[in-house]
Amino acid sequence: MPEISISMPLGIVVRKSPGVTKWAGWIWRAVAVLPGAAPANWKVLRREGESVEYHAATVDLELWRSETSAYQSELLTEDPSIYIVMREASGAADEQEVEVVLATASPFEAQDYADTGEELVEQVSMPAGLRAWIEDFISRHHHEEKFIKRKRDKKRIDLTEDGVGDARIRQLSDVYRAPARKQVAS
Repeated sequence: MPEISISMPLGIVVRKSPGVTKWAGWIWRAVAVLPGAAPANWKVLRREGESVEYHAATVDLELWRSETSAYQSELLTEDPSIYIVMREASGAADEQEVEVVLATASPFEAQDYADTGEELVEQVSMPAGLRAWIEDFISRHHHEEKFIKRKRDKKRIDLTEDGVGDARIRQLSDVYRAPARKQVAS
């Protein structure tokens, strides 16, 4: 049976740095991915002054054979990327103000999440090994779809005039005249 999808664990590295305004205390950015990483939960990787890099989470990067066109369009960009979707954490510890929702190689899926405005979508450069894995998946499953132009119906919709045929108008010659009110006999 042919595979519909494949997945790989992907570690997400998130950097927490001080905000530049009084309204934003911290800035959270996804800065790297670790293909084949073990599970992690906000493991500190590096500290530089007030900035801290965490191995925030490990999520599965899933590739679906029906989405190969999206992956292919991403690989054709100047700097192919993985998109990390994060959102504000609810009920988390002080150190973890965001939670990693998913990682995707599809720019179309990332755009869908960005359109909602509730999630933060970050672009991270795709490592060479991960790129090769995605290219291999595309080469095994991508089938070019032939473009088929939609044909119009032969039905004529311009043969009827809007407003013509109002039963309240007696004369056909003056169809744009307002209907007369009936006078009630007293």
